[in-house]
Amino acid sequence: CLNDAPGEDPATFRRVLAALQAAGCEFRRMTHEPVRTSAEAAAVRGLPLASGAKTMLLKHKKKGDFRVVVVSACERIDNKKMRKAICRDLRAASEEEVFEVTGARPGAVPPFGSLYRKPVPTFMDLSLRAQGDTISFNVGLKTESVAMAQADFERIEQPAVVDVVEAAS
Repeated sequence: CLNDAPGEDPATFRRVLAALQAAGCEFRRMTHEPVRTSAEAAAVRGLPLASGAKTMLLKHKKKGDFRVVVVSACERIDNKKMRKAICRDLRAASEEEVFEVTGARPGAVPPFGSLYRKPVPTFMDLSLRAQGDTISFNVGLKTESVAMAQADFERIEQPAVVDVVEAAS
């Protein structure tokens, strides 16, 4: 049963599930009420917020190309560190750009930049490793999530590893 909401495109969902299956990794698929925030997603999944992978699409202000950064859902991105680690001239993509590039609506963007409609480089913050062995994320639809081994995510996506979250205070 595919429970996509109006205005969503299930193609990214299908690409991600197919890639996980082709890679032979174990994962748990969860169908739930539509969510947009990491806190809402954690609540409907019945998992701690820290297990979530928060995905943000970024656009180069001058060149117009995109990249995606993935951090632990309980962390906040430090813009200064992000610009130093990834690129100086970045801004958050607009909702329209997110859908055009990823095929998903904000809140449903999976952490696999290589599987978007228009593939983009993926950067993963160290916080994703520190949060534990399992990550969970929406998988292209606001009503579908996956929980999987964090190590399998790295093996499949091969993201560049960066340090871009705010320091603990």
